[in-house]
Amino acid sequence: MSPTRSEISLHVNGKTHTLSADNRTTLLDALREQLGLTGTKKGCDHGQCGACTVLVDGRRAVSCLQLAVAAEGTAITTIEGIADGDQLHPVQEAFLELDGYQCGYCTPGQICSAVAVIQEHAEGWPSAATDDVRPGAETALDAEEIRERMSGNLCRCGAYTAIVRAVAQAAGNPVTAETKVMA
Repeated sequence: MSPTRSEISLHVNGKTHTLSADNRTTLLDALREQLGLTGTKKGCDHGQCGACTVLVDGRRAVSCLQLAVAAEGTAITTIEGIADGDQLHPVQEAFLELDGYQCGYCTPGQICSAVAVIQEHAEGWPSAATDDVRPGAETALDAEEIRERMSGNLCRCGAYTAIVRAVAQAAGNPVTAETKVMA
C-alpha cells in the first residue's frame, strides 16, 4: 500500500468488506462508491443536513464527516441493513403508513436517525428539550422531544409533521391529532 492508501475492513450490515481506500475517503463515499450501498445519500457534504446518517455501533453518525479508515472495527448499519430481510423495521413501516417522506431523498437518513432516537430515549439519554435530566428520570418521547432529537435531519419538502408522527408511532407512543407537532 502507498502512504496515502490503506487496506481497510468495514463491517457493514452484518458483512465484512475489505477494500483499498485513499486515507481521505469518507465513510459515505466508501459506502456509495466502493460498496454500492447507494441508499445513504450525499446532501450537503458538510454534516449539516443529515441525509448521510448511518448507525456506527448503534449511534447516529453523519458519514460525510467520518473517514472510512476511522470506521474500521465498528459495526456500521446503513438504510439497506435496517430491515430484517423482507420484514421492514417498525420505523420503516411507520414512515410508509404515515407518509413520513415526500421526495424521499432525506428518508434513509431520517429513518436511521429515528431508529437511534428511539434507542437513545429508551436508554435514558436526555436531549436539549428534556426537562428533567437527572439519571433515571422518566421523559416521554413526545412531539417536542422527537423534533429536538431529529433536528439534525433536514427535509427540504417539509414532511416534518408526518416524520414526528412516524417516529412516535414506531416508539409505541402515537401522536394524536390533538397533539401539537409543529413548532
